[in-house]
Amino acid sequence: MMIPKLSLVVPVFFEEECILQFIRETRAVLETLPLEYEYVFVDDGSKDNTVALIMEEAAKDKKIKLIVFSYNQGKQAAVSAGIRYASGDYLLYMDPDLQDPPEEIPRFWEEIHKGYDLVFGVRKEKKDSLINRLMSWVFWSVLERFTGLKLPKGLAVMRIFNRNFARQFLEYREQNRFIEGIFMHIGKKRTQILINQRERFAGTTKFRFRKKMQLAFDAILDFSEIPLKMAVRMGLGFVAMGILSLIAIVILKVFFIDFQTGWPSLFSVVIFGTGMNLFFTGIAAIYIGKIYKEVKNRPLYSIDSIINIEENDGK
Repeated sequence: MMIPKLSLVVPVFFEEECILQFIRETRAVLETLPLEYEYVFVDDGSKDNTVALIMEEAAKDKKIKLIVFSYNQGKQAAVSAGIRYASGDYLLYMDPDLQDPPEEIPRFWEEIHKGYDLVFGVRKEKKDSLINRLMSWVFWSVLERFTGLKLPKGLAVMRIFNRNFARQFLEYREQNRFIEGIFMHIGKKRTQILINQRERFAGTTKFRFRKKMQLAFDAILDFSEIPLKMAVRMGLGFVAMGILSLIAIVILKVFFIDFQTGWPSLFSVVIFGTGMNLFFTGIAAIYIGKIYKEVKNRPLYSIDSIINIEENDGK
């Protein structure tokens, strides 16, 4: 009977303070499970000692594999590269900050063998500051409201999926990528488990509110036509308001008040209308820009070097 293989897909970006602890803790857990395993680290342009530390470990352990991007290309690209080069029968995606604890790995391993294609981790409680929790709530609320994606509340990074699911993920070749949205779009048989979350082991999060909202905005444009529909509805609303206000002015002028209309009100209306026009034209332009980016069909990422990865790795 063949022993199944698990690939840990781990995007890294300025993680020198916690990467060695991550390897130690995950290795201690993985050694207790009836499986083979590998690490697939993807460095997204770190300028600290992250790459050097991983390379030192990789020189001692061939199970540790590393993909180094030429420059920072974003976490979505890093995760995609990790999935592409992972060779395991199952893939476990997690961050190296140890907020999603390695001791939960056996539970994911057990759950995926119940016939599921994907198992999400959902945090029982988010261990973070009040401000960060509030920002996360805004982020996920915006996503759900404007994309229609039914993402689990308190979704963690940590999740496991099988090789068939990974193959289907790799069929999604769009440049504008929202990993959670693609996972939900693939569908398949999935479930979720509640996990405890720790405080971050060291350092600070690189995924700040501005990046979160940029990701949310990209997700809205990638998975929804709601902004375009809103533009049409609001446009029709303003046309209706304009007609009603014109009728009201005529009635007031003829039957009630003999007034002199002034240029300030007209000027304000023109500025407001121009602003709304530019706003919605901008939304359409962003969609067109994303189409332009897709039709160029450029590679999703640029790799500088790879360590301990053979050309035929990945399936």
